[in-house]
Amino acid sequence: MSTGRGAEAMRVLFAAPARLWDAWAPALRAACPEMELCRAGDPAGFDALIYAPGYPEDGRILDFTPFTRARLVQSLWAGVERIVTNPTLTQPLCRMVDPGLALGMVEYCAGWTLRAHLGMDRYAQDGVWRNHLTPPLAAGRGVTVLGMGELGRAVALALANLGFRVTGWSGSGRPVPGIAVLPGAALPEALRRAEILICLLPDTPGTRGLLGAERLAMLPRGATVINAGRGTLIDEQALLAALDAGLGHAVLDVFQTEPLPPDHPFWGHPQVTVTPHVSAETRPETAAAVAAENLRRAMRGGSLLHLVDRARGY
Repeated sequence: MSTGRGAEAMRVLFAAPARLWDAWAPALRAACPEMELCRAGDPAGFDALIYAPGYPEDGRILDFTPFTRARLVQSLWAGVERIVTNPTLTQPLCRMVDPGLALGMVEYCAGWTLRAHLGMDRYAQDGVWRNHLTPPLAAGRGVTVLGMGELGRAVALALANLGFRVTGWSGSGRPVPGIAVLPGAALPEALRRAEILICLLPDTPGTRGLLGAERLAMLPRGATVINAGRGTLIDEQALLAALDAGLGHAVLDVFQTEPLPPDHPFWGHPQVTVTPHVSAETRPETAAAVAAENLRRAMRGGSLLHLVDRARGY
């Protein structure tokens, strides 16, 4: 990435909830010292926006129309489904692909995959000696990763390096060295291979409700589902029914409604583990450099990193 020396000064609006300012402002200024980072001002005077949904905080949807000079809207998050649908957005939009976020997702998915693979939850501290349930080695366990973007590739490769028999699936079926990737039409085969299924797909019209009753029934009996992608991917009622019918366990980090309501049946289901959307946070200390590079590219008219294809939604 460029150093920023001699770079053109720029005025940037931090268009994100106020609670994020104290963590992000120092990191962004350190990564991009030529930037004047502001929390408010005349929209027509900004060269770019660093944006996160929830801004403005009065519940209004941000109108991008007055930002006539802006050359970039840089998302703070990897998911942009709440931004691409804004009809006033005409500026280039880039999603955040943060190396720290990818590492966090790898650690989350690897941790829960190993826990499911090794059957750690059966070792209750109740005085019962259960040494008759030896798990297979990783090479004997089929893991399928749905979604082979930046995060999916990182997770799939990490699990393959641990020895798991990994299958990737994406709509395009684009090859990934070291991973067997199946294309869109082969989703049933990808599911049948999944003793452990990891969902890392974005929220798009083509992925919403992708895992309903019919497709969940394609998973092997006793399979574990780990959803760290988007809550819209899985029909929640169909998942509950599948768990009652022979699916093994579900580790869920994302939900159709967040925070998950206190009376939701997931909380009390013995085969569901709820985590509160913590699988992969964007970390200012690593993500600020990505934002800085994109700001410099925008100012000099260069090609932008991780530019969103609005037709595809990511």
